[in-house]
Amino acid sequence: MNTLTTLPWMTAWRLIPALLLLLTWAADAAAGNAIQGARIWPAPDHTRVVFEMQGDVQHNVFALGSPARMVIDISNTSLQGDLARLDLTGSPIQRIRSARRNGNDLRVVLDLNSEMKARSFQLKPNEQYGHRLVVDLIDERGAAKAASPTPTVSAAGVGKRDIVVVIDPGHGGEDPGAIGPGGTFEKDIVLSLSKKLADLINSKPGYAAKLTRTGDYYIGLRERTRLARQHNADLFISVHADAFRTPKPRGASVFALSQRGATSETARWLASTENSADLIGGVGGVSLNGKDDTLAGVLLDLSMTASINASVGVGSHVLRQLGGITRLHKPGVEQAAFVVLKSPDIPSILVEAGFISNPREERMLKSGQHRDKLARAVFSGIQSYFEATPPPGTLLAWNKQQGSTAGGRQASQYQIRRGDTLSAVARRNRITVNELMRYNGLNDDRVVIGQTLRIPAS
Repeated sequence: MNTLTTLPWMTAWRLIPALLLLLTWAADAAAGNAIQGARIWPAPDHTRVVFEMQGDVQHNVFALGSPARMVIDISNTSLQGDLARLDLTGSPIQRIRSARRNGNDLRVVLDLNSEMKARSFQLKPNEQYGHRLVVDLIDERGAAKAASPTPTVSAAGVGKRDIVVVIDPGHGGEDPGAIGPGGTFEKDIVLSLSKKLADLINSKPGYAAKLTRTGDYYIGLRERTRLARQHNADLFISVHADAFRTPKPRGASVFALSQRGATSETARWLASTENSADLIGGVGGVSLNGKDDTLAGVLLDLSMTASINASVGVGSHVLRQLGGITRLHKPGVEQAAFVVLKSPDIPSILVEAGFISNPREERMLKSGQHRDKLARAVFSGIQSYFEATPPPGTLLAWNKQQGSTAGGRQASQYQIRRGDTLSAVARRNRITVNELMRYNGLNDDRVVIGQTLRIPAS
């Protein structure tokens, strides 16, 4: 006989909550995984929801309308904590609900203020986080707005456009970057430094700065270079703070793309049908569409070589200015195959502001005064480079031409032709090779056809 039926009715009634609690505990024990926490990272064109998991999970994400909702079904999983307490500020999520489904599964429902698309993936554990399930809510309207190109004509008029500098604060959101011994996140330092640099650039007539991210959210590496191309950038600067496994290394660095990185990128572009119709050389440049593989490869190679030379040139100017206010890790511009430097038509440099893994430099990077000095040094390097070789059609180029027309002592320009060498150009202009290299911010004596050199006035 069932013992429960022999108890008085009131006693049985009192046992029901306890039995329900036991059943819940049993279900939790049977569930093989658990959500241990969650974070939300709002960005202009998407919002990232990150669930901290005990391990890999099977999941399914789908949207519902009227009203707009995103449903996340996670198999064999329980919930530890309260998702309703998450800060939803700045996100399209109005409310988060959760409930058991099919016994051991968990359903999480995000009530949205508008219809969204979603992509989801899982991340393996790293030094800071464990297993994670990531759901990106994509606002296609915001993405379309972000994709609109930057006007290149300034208020000064046609033929006097601004020089566009795209600044890329590294890492962000779920990716903190390097972490200093005092707990300082690289992502926070470089965002602050990048904003200071952008303010300086935007305060100078003839220049315009754009940031790849303006808040604490993550952008993919390829997306960062794509944004630079959408903004018709004349220069791309990725800002980072270096780290090493020991606290000893110190100093700022500047990187440009290596030849090995250029070769692999050229192959990737030629293999991609999406890239085959892209312009090389920015607005009004050369299209690869309709070109045979050999010609397209030559055009890409020429564009990439010119881009690397320009990158090393501007990098040398920046490094020289940084050396005046902080210690340098290496005396010259280094070259590596960083993904964010692989744009074939935009000079691109990566600035390591210092070693955040070094306790002294971590303290310096946390100082607003030191970040001001770093930003001013980088901008001084940018200015000196573009004053020497202003892009055609810019206000700086127009001002330079006006000065030459007025008979002032202005530097002349020379475009490299077939058969030219740097030593021959220096000899013809009665200057030394070293002087010519220094004046143009060159790291070595290599030149390419079509490259423009600035010749100092005698």
